[in-house]
Amino acid sequence: MEYTIQKLATLAGVSPRTLRYYDEIGLLKPARVSSNGYRIYGQEQVDLLQQILFYREMEVSLPAIQEILENPKFDEKEALKKHYAELLQKEKRLKRLIATVEKTLQAKEGKITMSDQEKFEAFKADLISQNEKKFGTEIREKYGEEIIEKSNHKVANMSEADYQKVTQLDARLSELLIKMQAEVTKDLEQEVFQTHKAWLSYFWPSYSEEAHLGIVEMYLADPRFTAYYDDKAGTGAAKLLHDAVQNELR
Repeated sequence: MEYTIQKLATLAGVSPRTLRYYDEIGLLKPARVSSNGYRIYGQEQVDLLQQILFYREMEVSLPAIQEILENPKFDEKEALKKHYAELLQKEKRLKRLIATVEKTLQAKEGKITMSDQEKFEAFKADLISQNEKKFGTEIREKYGEEIIEKSNHKVANMSEADYQKVTQLDARLSELLIKMQAEVTKDLEQEVFQTHKAWLSYFWPSYSEEAHLGIVEMYLADPRFTAYYDDKAGTGAAKLLHDAVQNELR
């Protein structure tokens, strides 16, 4: 089965402009170009576009997607299994949020009493889910199962004030990294380090410099981690964070 750019765009629910852009950046090239200049896509490109859209749904940046797909070790079947697992996690997250909204509405209508702890359970569960997604596999391999379980327990028992503080620290870190895009100063590096250390301390059962250095190394080694900061604070933000931590600890 072959598709013109218009037919593939309709099939996938994207615009022809998006497909042309993917071609321009080398992310999704057509199988061939016809004699009259039309891009023609085959089954291989259809399957590749599906992978790209899965990664976009997971909020992975286009440069990171390209790096993943061009990796000679890329396994489409394993990638689909991973997408499936992540979508199940996303479904659980949405169900938790829906349940919280339903209970909050019932509380507002005077039908039930809702504790302050219950109001934030879904958000803390989301923090655990995001923490698992970003660091779970790697930290389990490097530091063992116990560290992750203690971390998840710590987040699950986080107070409302602590939850707000974590959110503020995350936002502040992005602000600092954006400032560093314009100019890197010693004071900014120190504040980035301290802010990131404080943020990590809400997740880890105990802080260690070795683990901190290990985490920022992963930010550069894995495009998913790189994209987390680069998407929020601009290309190169993960490298700036990595360097700031290294400069403070070494």
